[in-house]
Amino acid sequence: MIVPILPLYAQRRFALEPQVITLLITVFFAAQALAGPYLGRLSDKVGRVPVLIVSQIGTAASFFMIAFAPSVAVLFAARILDGITGGNVIVTQAYITDITPPAKRTQSLGLIFAVFGLGFIVGPALGGLLSALFGPTVPFVGAGAAAFLTVLLTWRVLDETLTPEQRLKNRQTADRSLSPGHIVKNGSLMLILLIVFVGQFGMGLLQATFALFGEAVLFRGYAPQMVDLGIGMLLSVVGVSQILTQTVLLPRAVARFRDTLIVVIGLSSRTAGLFVFALAAMPLTGVVAAVFFALGMGLMMPPLQSLTTYTVPDELRGGALGVYQSTISVAVIISTAVAGVLFALDVTLPYWLAGGLGLAALVPAVLLHRRMGKVGAVTPVTAVSD
Repeated sequence: MIVPILPLYAQRRFALEPQVITLLITVFFAAQALAGPYLGRLSDKVGRVPVLIVSQIGTAASFFMIAFAPSVAVLFAARILDGITGGNVIVTQAYITDITPPAKRTQSLGLIFAVFGLGFIVGPALGGLLSALFGPTVPFVGAGAAAFLTVLLTWRVLDETLTPEQRLKNRQTADRSLSPGHIVKNGSLMLILLIVFVGQFGMGLLQATFALFGEAVLFRGYAPQMVDLGIGMLLSVVGVSQILTQTVLLPRAVARFRDTLIVVIGLSSRTAGLFVFALAAMPLTGVVAAVFFALGMGLMMPPLQSLTTYTVPDELRGGALGVYQSTISVAVIISTAVAGVLFALDVTLPYWLAGGLGLAALVPAVLLHRRMGKVGAVTPVTAVSD
């Protein structure tokens, strides 16, 4: 709900420049990068559900803070709070791997992206519509209420996936936690993290400037209300594409190809979408770019997450996913910090750079395919570590 309107909300209410607006994304991911490994490892030790509940409460509180922020300082504080407690994605991924056999891990993680896609169908369009009809604060209040609803659902519906014996074992393996030295020595994990870093750097450039890009290029000359609604609808196209990818394309791909090859295919489609965005000058071409980009992300990310869990022992899965998420965060921190400057130089420059980085990421992706090509739904293994 807030994706299409947060940058424009900050611009219109607080008269912030693009270079400052993009920092709202930077501080979120900076906080998440610092907290991510800790939250993932904490969930290994105390359980997934308690950490999920705490993180969701933080998300809800941050949305209400944004809605009623009296100053820029409070706006940034809200984003930092959301980042610190934003471990719900990491812990959800760990939860899924707990309850899923290794052979179906990639497809199950893909369902998370399908649900994200469903959220992107409804959320951005609803956020843009509510902003256009009732004002810019209403979507943030609605998002906060929705986040509190997930707290209640988690508390009442979800069962803990780690038994007391497993949590005790995980606490006793604290000395085997993923130190920087362990990560560097794990060649397979390092390749995955390199692909994620390079790819998500480009993603951060797009994420930080997309609303501004839509106003300046795709919907140039439209009324502000129509800009909000148009950007929301365009992100809904991303959501529809994500759902179709996860429910139709990914299951077929997993049945026929190795996870590593799916990563290469998805990265190629995602890169093509970024180049189309760079060339886009109207809503229709933006739709084409969004489809290619969403298809690529949907094919690429679940296999990468699944492969990450194979590179470490089972008791360190949460920690490994935390490192994975922190790598994403660091990439987005740096990219969003420079995105506003690039956008100010040329509104299409972030998209050209993102596409180029996508091409560069194909190199480690091919190396990963050669190294871990036997891992995947076709020939599942229980662990791959160096």
